[in-house]
Amino acid sequence: MFRRRGIRSEEIEEGEGKVGTAEETGEGEEEGEEGRWGRMLPELLGEIVRRVEAGGERWPQRKDFVAFAGACRRWREAARAIVRPPCETGSFTFPASIKEPGPRDSPIQCFIRRNKNNSTFYLYLGLTESFTDKGKFLLAARRFKHGAHAQYIISLDADDLSQGSNAYIGKLRSNFFGTKFKIYDSRPPYNGAKVSSSRASRRVASKQISPQVPAGNFIIGQVSYKFNLLKRGPRRMHCTLQCPSAAQDTAEEDSSKPKAHNPGVTVLRNKAPRWHEHLQCWCLNFHGRVTVASVKNFQLVATADASRPSGVGDEETVLLQFGKVGDDMFTMDFRQPLSAFQAFAICLTSFGTKFACE
Repeated sequence: MFRRRGIRSEEIEEGEGKVGTAEETGEGEEEGEEGRWGRMLPELLGEIVRRVEAGGERWPQRKDFVAFAGACRRWREAARAIVRPPCETGSFTFPASIKEPGPRDSPIQCFIRRNKNNSTFYLYLGLTESFTDKGKFLLAARRFKHGAHAQYIISLDADDLSQGSNAYIGKLRSNFFGTKFKIYDSRPPYNGAKVSSSRASRRVASKQISPQVPAGNFIIGQVSYKFNLLKRGPRRMHCTLQCPSAAQDTAEEDSSKPKAHNPGVTVLRNKAPRWHEHLQCWCLNFHGRVTVASVKNFQLVATADASRPSGVGDEETVLLQFGKVGDDMFTMDFRQPLSAFQAFAICLTSFGTKFACE
């Protein structure tokens, strides 16, 4: 059994200690902290935050920078002003970055651990190239039966996987056959987005990203598996997602707030494998990141679209790849325009039997 490390709804947990962030302290308590720490000269504060940030660009050293941001509101604002998004660093600092797009040129390498006993899945950021790396916990999801459907509750807390939790950030819901899925975000992806009207999409608490934004369930994507009545060949996937551009994210002063306009739709499909005569199986080049043959393994590319920027409509550039490396261990590598949250939700659809699709 592995030991779980979780980013809770209002804290980032590292090692044996807990480091509070923005929403952990109360209003009155925070005002007192402002008096103690907030009077520092701007020049001195700027120099300190730059030195702390430079000394811990990667986890686990990154915890010192998060601790700095938790001292008071002014320090937190200074830290947020200097933090670069995942599309530039290939890493994560605050919970809001889980929903920001990854880098364009090279993927962020993550892995998923599965616990079959309680149908729970844990997403970690890979810290080394090794598959035995303990990683940095990012997200957790648990599968629940909801009538004739199944749904996955996605949370920032490895130990609190309920839709009413402050750690809840979204969910994945399937049809009866497990062939069609809808991805829900707990906050609106853009101004004017409409909350889902289904009974399963009741409003929930979601203060860990932005307390000012009303929580709910907003559809941001769909994943479908095509029927394969002849039972020949691998699974065929089709995804439509609302993916904000990295330029739009960096232009926003607060990435936790909804975007001003509809970000548009990105369409993905699985990259077609080739049949290997000698091995008598379907093959894809995962560049050493997948070591076990499985029907769950896949690579997603964007459908060709001449109107999109270079690299987005490229049918050769893999935007998300997922594959098995152990009994309950899987790698997940993604890049722009996908976020860690979107990539994790897509990978969750691969678990479970797909009737008439394989």
